[in-house]
Amino acid sequence: MPNPLNLNRVEMPRQPAEERAHNFDEVALGYTLEQMREEASRCLSCVKKNCTRGCPVEIDITSFITALCANDLPKALAVIKEKNALPGICGRVCPQETQCESQCLLEKRGAPIAIGRLERYVADWARKHPQITGERSAPTGKRVAVVGSGPAGLTCAATLAQAGHQVALLEALHVAGGVLMYGIPEFRLPKDIVQEEVRYVCSLGVKLELNSVVGKIDTVDELLQNGYDAVFLGTGAGLPTMLGVPGENLSGVYSANEYLTRVNLMKAYRFPEYDTPVRRGQQVAVIGGGNVAMDAARCALRLGAQRVSIVYRRSDAEMPARREEIENAREEGVQFVMLSGVKGFAGDERGWLVAMDCFEMELGEPDASGRRRPILKVDSDFRLPVDVAVVALGTSPNPLIAQTTSGLETTSHGTLIADEATGRTNKKGVWAGGDVVTGSATVISAMGAARRAADDIDQYLRA
Repeated sequence: MPNPLNLNRVEMPRQPAEERAHNFDEVALGYTLEQMREEASRCLSCVKKNCTRGCPVEIDITSFITALCANDLPKALAVIKEKNALPGICGRVCPQETQCESQCLLEKRGAPIAIGRLERYVADWARKHPQITGERSAPTGKRVAVVGSGPAGLTCAATLAQAGHQVALLEALHVAGGVLMYGIPEFRLPKDIVQEEVRYVCSLGVKLELNSVVGKIDTVDELLQNGYDAVFLGTGAGLPTMLGVPGENLSGVYSANEYLTRVNLMKAYRFPEYDTPVRRGQQVAVIGGGNVAMDAARCALRLGAQRVSIVYRRSDAEMPARREEIENAREEGVQFVMLSGVKGFAGDERGWLVAMDCFEMELGEPDASGRRRPILKVDSDFRLPVDVAVVALGTSPNPLIAQTTSGLETTSHGTLIADEATGRTNKKGVWAGGDVVTGSATVISAMGAARRAADDIDQYLRA
């Protein structure tokens, strides 16, 4: 029989705000065994499985939770890995509240099953026990080049390797993981978790090639000419969007990409142990309202800033960041300067940032995004003293791939044009998915697109 409704969702333990604001250790501590069992027992085992339909990679969520309730952790892991090669990542950074959890029957009562937290528990259990290796089909003799080892590339590579194809994963940087390594801070996604997932993908037979800049070493055309039967482009969107205002070139003004790459991938927070520095400002402003802005602001706090401000041109209700991340930032001491825009940056005689010139805004009618449009308030200028500013206004794809691939169609924003259902581009033998197609989006949406593309590539190679 179905369980009676239990609306008492089990909260996940976290580091106290006053402690975590000063270290880079993971904030969320994960469920204990007892907490996992209590939360899993709330599942009603719905026949319709709406939660699975809400998952971009279509994990059989009810089945893995049923396995948890039966204390069958190996089966729970196997069910997840049928669709998702990166559960340790997704359990931490996937916005389940707008996807699988939003479809949960209990969500209508305000307390959906904590699917992401249960997925994280399974993944963390797997790291402490012998890894379940995914089954592989018989070798097909077909070769596929997957360009980029972020969430899209890792997912596509794993899926194709399990289907029996020979896969090369080509990564431009010196370490695999893409945005998972350079963009998401250690306190949200520990780097050893990412590398464990990368090792799992490689255990499926994927050949990882680092320092391989496609478009410089080999072009996509050359890959196709040199024995690859298909190419998947999962190169992400790493080109920052800046404000285009006076003073943006002052020392102390960073794009979020540079700031987070220095802090995360290059471990600037451990300087001089790691020799890549970053300016440790005392008065820091982060411009933007998304998850990247929250990450940058929370990193600045941990680097020792006295005051960190999020400057956002709309109100709290319109902020695109996850509520959980906004709440974490507030608890840790980040201040929010809402309904404010930036006119420019002011520097001293040495060229160092000392202040940010701003103006107040008010909300008008909704724009194309569905959010109310910010409008400049007349005679509302004000100055904010800052010595570090981080611009977190979104990204677009690096143009290298498009510029070096013959006939590959792109949009006016520089994203690649690919079929949503299959990932096919206009160029024969080339697929694409993730941020390189959609622009900045979520890890799990990139994984969903990559899985659909991998399924289509498999069909193409077997035709």
